[in-house]
Amino acid sequence: MDMNSLSPTMPTSPLSMINQVKFEDEPDLKDLFITVDDPESHVTTIETFITYRVATQTSRGEFDSSEFEVRRRYQDFLWLKGKLEEAHPTLIIPPLPEKFVVKGMVERFSDDFIETRRRALNKFLNRIADHPTLTFSEDFKVFLTAQAGELSSHKKQGPGLLSRMGQTVRAVALSMRGVRSRPEEFTEMNDFIETFSQKINLIDKISQRIYKEEREYFDEMKEYGPIHALWSESEEDLADTLGGVASCLDRCCQATERRLCGLSEALLPVVHEYVLYSEMLMGVMRRRDHIQAELESKAEALTYKKADTDLLTEEVGKLEDKVECANTALRADWERWKQNMRNDIKSAFADTAERNIHYYEQCLATWESFLTAQSDLYAKEPPDDKP
Repeated sequence: MDMNSLSPTMPTSPLSMINQVKFEDEPDLKDLFITVDDPESHVTTIETFITYRVATQTSRGEFDSSEFEVRRRYQDFLWLKGKLEEAHPTLIIPPLPEKFVVKGMVERFSDDFIETRRRALNKFLNRIADHPTLTFSEDFKVFLTAQAGELSSHKKQGPGLLSRMGQTVRAVALSMRGVRSRPEEFTEMNDFIETFSQKINLIDKISQRIYKEEREYFDEMKEYGPIHALWSESEEDLADTLGGVASCLDRCCQATERRLCGLSEALLPVVHEYVLYSEMLMGVMRRRDHIQAELESKAEALTYKKADTDLLTEEVGKLEDKVECANTALRADWERWKQNMRNDIKSAFADTAERNIHYYEQCLATWESFLTAQSDLYAKEPPDDKP
């Protein structure tokens, strides 16, 4: 996929330039290290769930200690993501892995599923830690340091159900109304997101299909080695040849298994993460548009309403500042996200290409070595023994 073909020309904001300088010119200043590991299964009378250990090491002065260790379940990660979206509606929050899996595709509590989720949760937290704004969120700090009871108390401090429902109803109403004059740069950004979403979803489907077909090929090839080994026991004249074929098949199976591991660890998670990112980006654009739609609604009310003009004027002024802040935040984060996206996808495909080359070289060398040995053996046989 040619990422440059999807890129609208976007202006680079001063904040974006500062962030790039900070992270490109000062790579050794990282002061927050997070590891998600040690999954544990918990069974209660109501539910079964998995918790993960979240270990943090930091040299930041706002932390009370340099090391923290807490246990978190998926719902806690979901709470953190929601709080970050609430506080920073137009920043690009890293995506979480899906809560539910397709029935019949994978067992929810299988070792493979738990390990895949652990890696995704680990990446989620480290992407937040590397973000120039999100990393200093108070909710992020609480997530990393608070013990279970303290975290539960902190969760209850959020807006009540009725308040959240009111915000949701207002957002839906504004989205139905639509935005009348979205700036061109954000229209181009929205077009990019839609095109990117289509392409990355297609790549994800193709990658999953390739992995499935490779897995079926591997499962079938695993049976051929033992078959040839068993065959060699009943064919004395062909024992060495059949044994050599069995050995070659076993080595090719090992190489194929390593290739499958490479696909499942290096390519598939990266592609699927950006599928989730595309969904996240659409949500960010909706939230930006909601803020602008609210401003347009108040400005329209100010135009036609005679009473309470002072109050409406004040509200319009605040909303203008809010829209400007939202646009600035998204503009800066957009440039940073695009650069990270290009680097991640380029690295994933380059790594996969190298693994594929190495895989085919291994298989080719295995069979060439076997054929050379057979040719040498055939050449040494007496002429009368040759057919």
